[in-house]
Amino acid sequence: MCGFIFVQYLQFMKNLSFLVLILFAVACKNQAPNEVSSPGATSSLRVFGDSISTDGSIGVADALSNLKTQDSVMCTVSGYVTGVCKVKGCWMVLSENANDSTGFFVKFKDYGFFVPLEFEGTKVVVKGKAFKETTSVDELKHYAQDEGKSQTEIDAITSPQEEMKFLADGVVVLEEKK
Repeated sequence: MCGFIFVQYLQFMKNLSFLVLILFAVACKNQAPNEVSSPGATSSLRVFGDSISTDGSIGVADALSNLKTQDSVMCTVSGYVTGVCKVKGCWMVLSENANDSTGFFVKFKDYGFFVPLEFEGTKVVVKGKAFKETTSVDELKHYAQDEGKSQTEIDAITSPQEEMKFLADGVVVLEEKK
């Protein structure tokens, strides 16, 4: 009788392990963009993360200006993607115009979504928290490596840098890059 119970226990553990493995694989799958209809528009907008409203968005320059007098600001910001993590799409740089690379370093809430690796030049709206933060040398080098910069450029990073960052709840694509 003990042998039978032990065999049943092993079968149960095998099935449980398989179920946990399946759940883990599904949970780790990259989130595909949502497609949402814009009010009053006939086409759909691509959304990454939470669905957000584009109403009342301000430009990157205005959001940066707000951080001159405040440590952080909850806001909705529109701009152009001028840099993206080339490994996973787990961060991006949001700038005032497509030919500029100064702006916000944008990460995504709870590491819950990513953007396409070829997202540069795309006009988007992000909603979340803008804030100032000092980034360590190691972290700056890591991001430079993610962006595909040369070893010479990476080695040139020798001091921490205060950056304007943004933690986005969601990203809405306004215009695809051309």
